[in-house]
Order: sequence, then structure tokens, then C-alpha cells
Amino acid sequence: MLGQAAATPTNLTRLIHHFRSGALLVRSWPLAGGVSARVTAVEIRLAHGQAERLVVREYGARDLQANPDIARQEFRVLRALHAAHLPVPQPHYFETGALVTEFMEGQPEFEPADGASCVRQMAAFLARLHAIPPTRFSFLRPLALPSPCPRQPDESLSESRIRDALNRLDTPLSTRPVVLHGDVWPGNILWSGGRLTAVIDWEDAARGDPLADVGNARLELLFFLGVKALHAFTSEYAVLSGANMTVLPHWDLRAALRLCGRLGDWGLEQGLERQMRQRHQEFVDGALEQIQQT
Repeated sequence: MLGQAAATPTNLTRLIHHFRSGALLVRSWPLAGGVSARVTAVEIRLAHGQAERLVVREYGARDLQANPDIARQEFRVLRALHAAHLPVPQPHYFETGALVTEFMEGQPEFEPADGASCVRQMAAFLARLHAIPPTRFSFLRPLALPSPCPRQPDESLSESRIRDALNRLDTPLSTRPVVLHGDVWPGNILWSGGRLTAVIDWEDAARGDPLADVGNARLELLFFLGVKALHAFTSEYAVLSGANMTVLPHWDLRAALRLCGRLGDWGLEQGLERQMRQRHQEFVDGALEQIQQT
């Protein structure tokens, strides 16, 4: 979380009254929302007595500086995806710095009882997402290029090796740019009874090569479920999407680069961080080996 003070009842009530006039705020409680936003669940009672649960997402200063219109963008993305019947929260209201959506049942699963089923459902979701005509998302920015190399590269995560390899490669030209989630990992996927109920947190959505999402999902699956899950996900996505996976190593390296200079700041339990660093190294080594073989 951001370390901000909890959302105040006054501010929550003000937001809710913009689209639920006369509603009474019954209770509120914080939700896990990563490092970029404060996320609060609220229960309200409507004027006719019916109860409703909602989620208020308040963006952090870094996201607002990068994109002051981020609330409107996520609202529009969710509206289009919800209309396409994808399992995402229905958006209700936005203003600068805040978004209100429906409350979706479910919890993230980092050690699911049926990992194989979860992997298949993740692959199926991404295949469905990437099949949506991108013309509906012309307002989205193209996927950003990697940030410039810092003065002190994160060599604990092989940053120089990754950047050197990417600099030698031409950026693949996507023949089929699609809408991307931009941050596919288990913390952004909700499950209930073994069923994927929602994919949340669309603030990083962009337009670009579908393998950008695939590479990120592969690395996150390796972190939490291991190499078998990584390969099963990749095979399932390839079959369902029909995507050309030839340039996947490039996108694997792009996914690996995102963690450089950041992983040590997440406050992870020591054992988990050690496991993630080891698996990150294996992921980078595998991508580099595949590139050398082509």
C-alpha cells in the first residue's frame, strides 16, 4: 500500500453521492491494492433500503504525475471490457484521482489447490482479451519502451545483461497490436471456488504486442507456481490464441527488466524474495539461451 491515511468517511460519501444520491455509507474496509493505489471496499444502503458493495480506488502521486487522466482511462477500459462480457468490475464513476467500481467476489490465490485449472483459466482470459478488436481502445497509449538505463544498473537481477541483449535485438513489429492488461500477476486475479471471477487493476492498460502480457504472466507464474505452470500456461495460450510465439524471448526479457531496481523495495519476506530472485535468474538465462539458438 501507499502508506497514506485511510480514506475518510466524508470523502467516500462524497464520491458515492455523485452516482448514488441519498445513499448511506454503512462501513468501509481497506483492500490489498499493490503499491500504486489506496483501495477501499465500501458497503452502502440505498434510499429504498437495498445494500450495495463498491470499491473505491484512489491513485498514488506517481501514477497521477505520469498520467493525470488515469481514472478516466481505467473507467473507459473497464466499461469496454465489461460490455464485451469479460470478468472485470463494472465501473460506476470517476473523477481526477479516483475510480469507483462494483465489488467483485473472490480472493487472489498464490497457492491454488488446482494450479493446472488456474493456469488454463488465466490463458483463456488473456486469449479472450487479446481477441477484442483494438479499435475500441484507440484512447490507450502504445506500450512504452523500456526506461533508460540507470547510472547504477541492478546487477543483482542481471540488468546489464538484459539491456545488452535487448539493445542487440530489433523490437519486434507487432502485426496484431491488442489491448494489454499490463500487469498480469496473481495479485490482480480473483478466484472463488476454483473459478476466475475477475481480473482487476487496469491502470497499466496499453496497446501493443500480446506477448507483452504473456511474458509478464510467465514470469509471475514462475515466481509463485513454478516452471511447470509457466510451460502449461504458454502452451495453452498458444493454442487458444494462435499467436506466433517466435519472439517470446524478447518479451520475456522485457518482463524481467521491469523488476530491476524495484524488487528490493517491496518489503517481501526474506525467503520469498530469495526464491523470486533465483527464479528471475533462471527466467533470464532461459530467454538468453533461446535467443542465442535463433
